[in-house]
Amino acid sequence: MERRTIGAGALSVGAIGLGCMPMNWAYTSSQQSGESSLRTVHAALDRGVSLLDTADMYGPFTNELLVGRVLKERRAEAFVSTKCGLLVGEQHVVANGRPGYVKRACDASLRRLQTDRIDLYQLHRADPEVPIEETWGAMAELVAAGKVRALGLCAVGARGQLRRAGATAPARLHDATIRQLERVQQVFPVSCVQAELSVWSPEALDTLVPWCSSRGVGVLAAMPLGNGYLSGTLTPGQGFEPEDIRARHPRFTGEMMAANQPIVVGLRRVAERHGATAAQVALAWLLTRGRHIVPIPGTKKERWATENADAERLRLTEQDLAEIAALPPARGSWD
Repeated sequence: MERRTIGAGALSVGAIGLGCMPMNWAYTSSQQSGESSLRTVHAALDRGVSLLDTADMYGPFTNELLVGRVLKERRAEAFVSTKCGLLVGEQHVVANGRPGYVKRACDASLRRLQTDRIDLYQLHRADPEVPIEETWGAMAELVAAGKVRALGLCAVGARGQLRRAGATAPARLHDATIRQLERVQQVFPVSCVQAELSVWSPEALDTLVPWCSSRGVGVLAAMPLGNGYLSGTLTPGQGFEPEDIRARHPRFTGEMMAANQPIVVGLRRVAERHGATAAQVALAWLLTRGRHIVPIPGTKKERWATENADAERLRLTEQDLAEIAALPPARGSWD
């Protein structure tokens, strides 16, 4: 697989990564299987995928434990990305950016991952009660201690906040994240930013991606397949298990899934010319958006991990890109 370099520290990773969250968290729990997920991670590594993205809150904790079982055997082949800063309660998630907590969380992640160093340690969310500079300073101390190689920041989940505030301009979606980035850059370099980015959620291309590009900061494209919708494998109105995040997502009502079918149809049309799948086209499109972008599609199934990895070999033409650019924007129930 092609290698891509992200961040000022010249971190080298496979052009497509693996999001491990669905193996233990947020998606259909009835289909989660530890042994199947282990095979999925191994299959991804076999295909040249190196970046494994997890977090302590996924599970919570069980996702890191699962990844750790693979790392125990294949640490040299993997680039480990995990996150801190969010605590999971019974019915809620809260931010914790206190320096002492961050350091303890890192040590706990190292134990679960069965490794002595995390390649990319990301702040999942800033704690509104703690200046982000203090949290970032504690994370920088972890780099100095040799426990972490590089630091990253996850973009603020601003879409719902902007909607409630009545602001819809795409340029504003990532304003809060950019302000955070400018603050923490004064403390210690940011190597990577993780943000939602896909054919149906391209807003990061307006301001966030250019900001990163101009500063040598990598971008991890989260949800690059639109929570599975862009794969074309979901049926409008099919319903989701209660704990599945899509059961509450405004783009996954039966009405909106049907309304957004033209996007999938367009991706399939391009895919047919290449003997590929809609998902592979969606990932290949992201790879054309910048050399510093690495999509991290999440899956718990070996079949999809292999298919996603193989998308790196797909070369889209100017005609393909023009057709994708002409696809209608995604609609949600807030529209």
